[in-house]
Amino acid sequence: MTDMAGKAASTSNLVVVTGFGPYRNYIVNSSWEAVKEFSKLGLDKNVELKVMEFPVKYSEVEKKVRHIWTELKPQLSVHVGMVSSAKAITLEQCARNKGYMEKDLSGALPQGGCCLLGGPERIESVVNIKSVCKNIAQPEIDVIRSCDAGRYLCEYTYYISLHYGERKAVFIHVPSLKRTITAAKLAHVLRLIIKEVMSQIG
Repeated sequence: MTDMAGKAASTSNLVVVTGFGPYRNYIVNSSWEAVKEFSKLGLDKNVELKVMEFPVKYSEVEKKVRHIWTELKPQLSVHVGMVSSAKAITLEQCARNKGYMEKDLSGALPQGGCCLLGGPERIESVVNIKSVCKNIAQPEIDVIRSCDAGRYLCEYTYYISLHYGERKAVFIHVPSLKRTITAAKLAHVLRLIIKEVMSQIG
């Protein structure tokens, strides 16, 4: 079912989880590695799970996110990106529309440096991120809340997904992989976070 704005309403049991492919000097992107490991764990048996890898390109991301919400119609879409300098897993509460001045891998920028011409300046997730962070206590890695997703492909993805998905989306930033932070460990925390988010949205 689709409303007049082209956004999809969903009653499905599908959850879509995405990560990003290589960019700049990072041949291995921890976001996609974590999502791949997460896909092996799965969610509840009555939840259908689909994972997708996004290229670090504005136009391709827009097409893929629009496809997720208008064709697949999930109950929730979770997007995962990497912050190489991070020491914690960060859950983003909102995404901003303007100020995208950093070129993607093809050298392109979104039109007007914004996610959606004429769109609201900021869109917040329906999920109470503060509550999710409070309920996900991990001894080896912190899970924290943020309202600044960086105005690059991560925040662009989040804004577009919140727009098409009527705010039923979440963005999670993960650290780069290292000896103490493996893809398997990130996948475990992703699963806990997503299950907590699903308990909120019903």
